[in-house]
Amino acid sequence: MIRRPVAWVVAVVLFAEAFGVAMLNWLMGDLVDAQNMSLAGLDPDAMSTSSKIGGVVFGLYFALCALVALLVAVRDRQPAGLGRVLLISAAVVHGLLGAVAWALIGWPQFLFMVVVLALIVLVLVTYDGRRGPVTTGPQDTNGPGTSEASQAPQEAGGSPLTPPAAPTTP
Repeated sequence: MIRRPVAWVVAVVLFAEAFGVAMLNWLMGDLVDAQNMSLAGLDPDAMSTSSKIGGVVFGLYFALCALVALLVAVRDRQPAGLGRVLLISAAVVHGLLGAVAWALIGWPQFLFMVVVLALIVLVLVTYDGRRGPVTTGPQDTNGPGTSEASQAPQEAGGSPLTPPAAPTTP
């Protein structure tokens, strides 16, 4: 049973987006090359090549972010280190692309970017600091190797709730 399907959804969406971004930039590069377009005197071959390289780079970036989300889903624990940085950067990129989409393209594309942004943020905040899968239900804490002192309730500072016994003098 999948406990938190949001990481699986993010992985699938980011893989699809990686493929879509790479193919869109590759297509734009082919169109620029086929029509021999130039912008402000730039070489059309340079524009075509840079569009294709940019598409591959962004496609690989989103695929790497999708791989991190897939690892989060498989391991059922929060991303750490470089994976966390990649997901945060993907969230920032989607926020910026959402703003550009709202200004230049329209609200459906803006809505898509905001939904992906929300899914990435949801992956980042729903996994708590525990390592491993989340367990539910009561746990037996009085197993072998536990002492009565280790079972005492603790305050926020780490000291027991009850004060220690007063010393006796002979």
